[in-house]
Amino acid sequence: MLLEGLYLPLTTPFSADGRLNLRKLEQNVERYSLAPGAGLVALARTGEPSMLSDEEARHVLRGVAHSAAVEKVLVAGVSRDSVAGTLEMAEYAAGLSYDAVLVKRPGVLRGRSAKELLQYFQMIADRSALPVALWSEPDGMLSGELVAELSGHPGVIGILDDGADRQRVERLRSLTAAVKREVTVTAVFAAVTGRMRRQQAGGEWVSAQSLSAKAGVAMVSPKMAARTRTKTVGFQILTGGVGGVLEGLRGGAVGAMAAFAACAPQACYEVLAAWKDGDEGLAEEKQRRLGEIARRIEEQLGVPGIKYGCDLNGYYGGPARLPLLPLTGAERGEVEELMHGIRN
Repeated sequence: MLLEGLYLPLTTPFSADGRLNLRKLEQNVERYSLAPGAGLVALARTGEPSMLSDEEARHVLRGVAHSAAVEKVLVAGVSRDSVAGTLEMAEYAAGLSYDAVLVKRPGVLRGRSAKELLQYFQMIADRSALPVALWSEPDGMLSGELVAELSGHPGVIGILDDGADRQRVERLRSLTAAVKREVTVTAVFAAVTGRMRRQQAGGEWVSAQSLSAKAGVAMVSPKMAARTRTKTVGFQILTGGVGGVLEGLRGGAVGAMAAFAACAPQACYEVLAAWKDGDEGLAEEKQRRLGEIARRIEEQLGVPGIKYGCDLNGYYGGPARLPLLPLTGAERGEVEELMHGIRN
């Protein structure tokens, strides 16, 4: 599965009483599907996954899959402390035609041996119904040696290195340089998603009996045949925080998934677009514009700040789930000032 480009980490909408608001989630996803991103990520850090029950998490995964445009790559955060729990959630996501799962270090293994952590990821990758993207968080960063060991597993396609700097990305690129895989892409080198495959497989069927007097057999309409090609990719690295997107790309990352992209997808995409077009000066200008803004909202105000930014830009943010507290009046005013002029 191709992971290049900008991935939008979805927030999880709640009503004022704290209940899951699936209608607002679906409306957000429909609008995000019009934004210039390669894919959508459900139940990443901005989705408050630790605040959800397993049943609520399944509701979120289903709502996203049913509302997203078919060409958007769908990634599901499925991490649970147990191997069995993670695999169950991965299987559920596979049934909804997600394209990959995001798996991080389980809480029970913090401070434990590298051998236990390696075994955990290997067991997930061995049995997961979907390709695995490793998730390295700043407070639980995966070692380069561990990533290098896992990169050779056929079920592990890449890593979201949240908060990685250029040096870290360059090191991961060097450690995983031997990994080369063929992925299926469209005629314009975009990802072919699971829902695109399912839609094509379930295309318009016609009976041969309607075309001739001979015995009828099921035939697929020729117009459903999609042109695809293959592309060689390495171990795919996505950067996290928006402040380090450009440095990550310079180090060899193929894309980004920044929390700030949930409330400003267009502004974040413009950094990647300028880089892809070879205009490094413009990419630097776009990055500088976002750097300080995103750092305050993304790193200091966190999920409540991201959600308020969504409210300002026409997406439903709403409240975070307790014990996360809403922004103060002063903080709301600060976010409004910071995001002035950043509209989608």
